[in-house]
Amino acid sequence: MLNMTGLSKVYRTEMVETYALRNFDLQVKEGEFVAVTGPSGSGKTTFLTIAGLLEAFSGGSYLLDGVDVSGMNDTQRSKIRNEKIGFIFQAFNLIPDLNVLDNIEVPLRYRGMGGAERKKRAADALARVGLSARQKHYPAELSGGQQQRVAIARALAGSPRLLLADEPTGNLDSSMARSVMDLLEELHRDGATIVMVTHDPQLAARAQRNVHVIDGQVVDIAAELRMDAALVRG
Repeated sequence: MLNMTGLSKVYRTEMVETYALRNFDLQVKEGEFVAVTGPSGSGKTTFLTIAGLLEAFSGGSYLLDGVDVSGMNDTQRSKIRNEKIGFIFQAFNLIPDLNVLDNIEVPLRYRGMGGAERKKRAADALARVGLSARQKHYPAELSGGQQQRVAIARALAGSPRLLLADEPTGNLDSSMARSVMDLLEELHRDGATIVMVTHDPQLAARAQRNVHVIDGQVVDIAAELRMDAALVRG
């Protein structure tokens, strides 16, 4: 599904080169639920934007669903992004002037999908997240947890192969956060492939697998702990 090998991302100015990712290796199999953790500035968000084809990388290899994306232009990346990837953002990113149903339909319009099919997909996605009764409401009329469920429905309506979630509970209280995580776990049980960036170890523990990123590289936490323990004993 997602295979990154030796990936690097370098930001350059006239005087400085800054590596956001360096020799970054990560494989996510279809149907996995992977949590990506790490300190602020470790490269988690850079990884996610590259994984979602929102940003190009500087070196290495990235295969998405078996396809090498390195040589693609903006139009090709946009097409794959729209057809195969669903995004769930911390800030929800709903359009305030559109009601819930129209918000969900927006990405489907870019596919050239007919109105009847768009409405059916949007209604089905809303039913999936338990918000069928709110389809004519506007974002400001919903709670934070409901807005995030709409954002998840928007991602699901496109039938993505991969769901990318960037701190999906970051703007929610603990009760709403648990509700959103319950929904993500349900989607995973139904076969969704999910990669979630989070700073919360309790939420990360609910994923199928945890990946820790430090200084732009994936690290083996268990190995690090064993090394620290050995140093203490020594």
